[in-house]
Amino acid sequence: MIGILGVGYILLKDEGFGVKFVHVFRSKYSFPENVEVVDGGTAGMFLSSIIEKYKKLLIIDVVNENLPAGTVKVYEKEDFFLNRIPTKLSPHQLGLQEVLLLSEIMGKCPEEIKLIGVVPKEIEVGTELTPELEKKLEEVEKLALKILGNWGVKYSIRRNSKPEVWWERKRF
Repeated sequence: MIGILGVGYILLKDEGFGVKFVHVFRSKYSFPENVEVVDGGTAGMFLSSIIEKYKKLLIIDVVNENLPAGTVKVYEKEDFFLNRIPTKLSPHQLGLQEVLLLSEIMGKCPEEIKLIGVVPKEIEVGTELTPELEKKLEEVEKLALKILGNWGVKYSIRRNSKPEVWWERKRF
């Protein structure tokens, strides 16, 4: 099994990047049964049972790098265990690194993990991404497709699809 996991908190603007990404990505592409696109939200430790079933895992999230907003970086599995992932930004990240470490100790961690991290501009109350991060969705999409292609994943493009980004809907 291969997992594509978007994590983040949709009520704090750019902190919701990973979650918005997976909703947009899932609406644009169809994948075989052995590939799951998952909205991990802020589940932290509760993601362990999901993460442990994957052989390969691609995570999309924001990272606290001292770089310009919108900078995109790819991190490897070792980066999680060698503490090379930049400082945690929010409560949801309190569990993900620990979940992966615990899974590794138990021998249930995915063999290969990649994190596509994007440097946020604003982490404050709001449900829409800043323009700087909104325009990074396409770059991260291309990068994710490249990684998945390297893992042998085949996909098809959905026609006339619209993402269900329910938290951005206008209520009136």
